[in-house]
Amino acid sequence: MKVPTAHPGVADLVGAFLQAAPQDCAAPYRQLVDALWDAGTPTDAAAAAVPVIAEQLPKAGPEHLGRLLVLLGLLAEAEYPALDGPAATAVRPHLDLVLGLLPGAAADAPLTLAALYLLAHFPGDRDRILAAADGLGLNPDDHSRLDRALRTLDSDEPDLGRVWPSPAAWTLNADELAFDQSWIKGLTSEQLVANWENDTRTVLGFIGAKAYWAVCNGTPDIPPTATVEGRTATGAEAARADATHLFAPHFGALRCPSCAAPLAADGGGIGCTSCGSAFPVAGGILDLTAPAPAAGGSADFLEKLSQVPSMGLFYEAVARPAFLQLCGQNWDAGISLATEDGYLARNIAPVDGPVLDLGAGAGRWTEVIADTVGADRLVALDMGLPMLTALRGRLPEVPSVLASASDLPFADASLGAVVCWNALQAFYHHAAAAIAEVGRCLKPGGTFTFLTFRRSDDPVYAYFVHAHRFPQHTGGLDVFDLAELKGWLAGAGLTVREESGPGTFVFITAVREGAGS
Repeated sequence: MKVPTAHPGVADLVGAFLQAAPQDCAAPYRQLVDALWDAGTPTDAAAAAVPVIAEQLPKAGPEHLGRLLVLLGLLAEAEYPALDGPAATAVRPHLDLVLGLLPGAAADAPLTLAALYLLAHFPGDRDRILAAADGLGLNPDDHSRLDRALRTLDSDEPDLGRVWPSPAAWTLNADELAFDQSWIKGLTSEQLVANWENDTRTVLGFIGAKAYWAVCNGTPDIPPTATVEGRTATGAEAARADATHLFAPHFGALRCPSCAAPLAADGGGIGCTSCGSAFPVAGGILDLTAPAPAAGGSADFLEKLSQVPSMGLFYEAVARPAFLQLCGQNWDAGISLATEDGYLARNIAPVDGPVLDLGAGAGRWTEVIADTVGADRLVALDMGLPMLTALRGRLPEVPSVLASASDLPFADASLGAVVCWNALQAFYHHAAAAIAEVGRCLKPGGTFTFLTFRRSDDPVYAYFVHAHRFPQHTGGLDVFDLAELKGWLAGAGLTVREESGPGTFVFITAVREGAGS
């Protein structure tokens, strides 16, 4: 196949890629990408390479074409927030060719997804892009992502947040809309722009991850997004029930976050046996984030609970499956709920003592743990009050603790097992400290069982994951280096007993060294 020779280095790389058989094109594609793009930054050769690549689009077969479209999208995205940089300017004359790929195409076909990822970088061509996309029958999530990517900021009526996992996933009631408008109105013009750009990067990251996985692996197998009804009320009423007694069996392990002395029942609440600190407890949720005022602490906490709109069901039904697709590359639905449940049931092996569900979230997997070890042994811990409110509504027999994972409120060698299921990455920058705390608190022979994600070896896919901006990851979503993760486990006195996981999933069960292990 003949390629232009004006830029022989790039031309040679493009030629080698196009001449490779589809099953052998990954390596030459990686060489081409590395020559033009470095983790979101264009190389010196990038601008001159765009017309060389673009001229080959009509000649490339479907498998090669999809990857070239993704590469051109990456180069255009490397110029963001500029919308008219050299790459975008060089690609724009070829948009008619890309749009011509869409009529009659299947909505989830790899080439369709790659074309949409590239087109998503051209808001100046919004109307004709959306007109072409309308004939594809895109699902509401994909259509709303494309629609959002092609918008520009309206400073008079800014629409911020609520883009993960897609704008279509959010059905806001009047209170939530009012809440959004209240915090948006408090932003400076610079903050408006920063939030808008972060939202755009998140949307483009998801579109790109799905498209890139598809051109490398085939059509994704994605079930329809679940719908969530009655989200704001979930768990709120259940949390009002008096459940202080649920903590009594665990006072031998629970410790004061202020002085590490034992905790005990204190009138209607829970207090420290040494320093006298009192901590609010309401509806089976113990708040150890700060001592309560001398009077009215539990009442204030109960009021706080009643005002929190729980996101538990939304997280489980909508956000979490999308997160597994993104971070675990679960676009083929290879990891199912049954897979996760089975792993937990097989690998949790507690010794005597309470079992801690660390980063318990809304309680879906707390329920599986309870079925495995017994609800009477279980304590749930999370830093998200909305999540614990939902958990308590689902599992009224399981006490919950609002506390930090990096400073666990438990005595040394007091826990029989710890589970941290799809949560470690939520406190990425404190993960090493959290693992050290798990090692401190586990009894010898106790297990630490967790699910998290490792960084992809493919820099393109790793980029798409990192492009996401979440509250805990404002500089980009971080997942783990596996060797570093294992180093933290070893440093905490934990020995890996089982390790598995396809894609970038990490399933690990480790055991605390010592007698009984």
